[in-house]
Amino acid sequence: MQIKTITLSLLIYLGLITSPASQVKKLTDYDSLITLFEEWRQFEKPPLKEQAPDYTKETFEERWSSFQKLQERLVAFDTSGWSLDNKVDWMVIWAEMNGYDFNHNILKPWTRDPAFYKSLWTSRSDVPAHEGPTHHATTEIWTYSFPLNQSEKQRLMSDLAVIPALNKQAMDNLTGNAKDLWVAGIRDIKNQSDDLLDILNQEGVKDDMDLVTAINEAANSTNEFAQWLEKQASSKSGPSGIGKENYSWYLQNVHLVPLTWEDEVMLLKSELARAWSSLKLEEHNNRDLPELSAADSPEAYQKLAEKSAESLLSFLEKDEIVSVKEYFKPALDAHLGQFVPNETRNFFWITAHYDPRPLYSHFYHWFELARMDNEPHKSPIRKEALLYNIFDSRNEGMATAAEELFMQAGLYDDNPRVKEIVYILIAQRAARGLGSLYAHANEMTMEEAGGIHSEWTPRGWMKTEKELLLFEQHLYLRQPGYGTSYITGKYLVEDAMADYARLKEVEGEEFKIKDFLDKLNSIGNIPISLGHWQMTGNDNHMHPILD
Repeated sequence: MQIKTITLSLLIYLGLITSPASQVKKLTDYDSLITLFEEWRQFEKPPLKEQAPDYTKETFEERWSSFQKLQERLVAFDTSGWSLDNKVDWMVIWAEMNGYDFNHNILKPWTRDPAFYKSLWTSRSDVPAHEGPTHHATTEIWTYSFPLNQSEKQRLMSDLAVIPALNKQAMDNLTGNAKDLWVAGIRDIKNQSDDLLDILNQEGVKDDMDLVTAINEAANSTNEFAQWLEKQASSKSGPSGIGKENYSWYLQNVHLVPLTWEDEVMLLKSELARAWSSLKLEEHNNRDLPELSAADSPEAYQKLAEKSAESLLSFLEKDEIVSVKEYFKPALDAHLGQFVPNETRNFFWITAHYDPRPLYSHFYHWFELARMDNEPHKSPIRKEALLYNIFDSRNEGMATAAEELFMQAGLYDDNPRVKEIVYILIAQRAARGLGSLYAHANEMTMEEAGGIHSEWTPRGWMKTEKELLLFEQHLYLRQPGYGTSYITGKYLVEDAMADYARLKEVEGEEFKIKDFLDKLNSIGNIPISLGHWQMTGNDNHMHPILD
């Protein structure tokens, strides 16, 4: 597979962005961009077919010319006199349209990826939207409070009605030959059936025959879909990765990550080596200190979790790391976790039972989502989640960067042994991302990529519970660039921080981490390359994207 050259390009670096051949009227006002954005987002939602979004080949082909007209209107804008933040908004739409183009021509999740048809989601994602390609009419059961009032019952009935229709459509649409995506996707669909039946246990549901019938119909349809997938699986033999060239194009033109496949391999190898060597040096430095001991009871874990959350929030405020808002504490408190028996702990909860602060630092995610809920961005383009997981370098990168930034700023001065956990986290994320790169290059199967993930995570902590390994490698094969975004996004955050600090030094001003993070937060959940540009006015880091 190789992506065609997309007509929408940065012909002149966000100055006169016009196409000589285009007959579209050139626009110069920002309000017209907002209008186009609203039309684009409305278009991006497919029409309905038998109550479900229509992902048939015929419908995509029919709508393609309408998409091209939207592209032409965007490329006709003259942004030369615009403010930097408005130019950034233009680029967000540019990236989203490139994402639609790429999905249409290359990724085609509705054709290649059975997990695309997963409909039921039991919890909110810790990033602005669900991770990986997701269809447009999901049932977000976590948004319901049981027992349901009449309007909420009707909303749920409407949601559930999509599932049988979409499953039926999926069995026509899924004509791809991506073996690993196909086989791994069966697990997602089977799990959906169990999750649907769990709704029957919610208060008031079993007494409502309308709901019971709708749930059973959705579950039966899901079972039929899973059985069909299993029958087809033996005929699938093709690769699931998109290839190096497509991967690099996607990174730069959709997720606005100014790197190539080769760049990411080198970066993740470097971070993996650094994490392992730093861990061993930290262990040596701490050799005379007591080993960390894991919480061994629900009471011990609860006490540790509450103490750790208080420690983190106090550190962020008293050490002037970031402006701590009133919604930080409830956002964190809702995700403190609970005691998990040793034999069933996955990687992240192993770390949390020793000291949850590294994981809670990564839960910077929940502060960002609370900010979206409580202080939505003034730009309608940045107010909601960006499409196609374009936010990954920003949200996953910042969450990962927070772990080490907070460590270096002194969070673990009270217990240096916890620094070891931070390096283990970095190693795990570098290893899993490296595996995903080889899988997308079709140099490894998903299982082989998981081997890197497992073998290169220190202390054998990825070998204890296999569900997490399967979930992560499957997600990263489904969503190019996501598996690496933790480390590459961290690098881009550090690059932005370095550039910001250098400019402060040149101007004779003091660098303050709180100012940096507050400004980055105010820019919103957009690719970190755009945040860097808006924060500093410097576009040097974006040349791989813009040239």
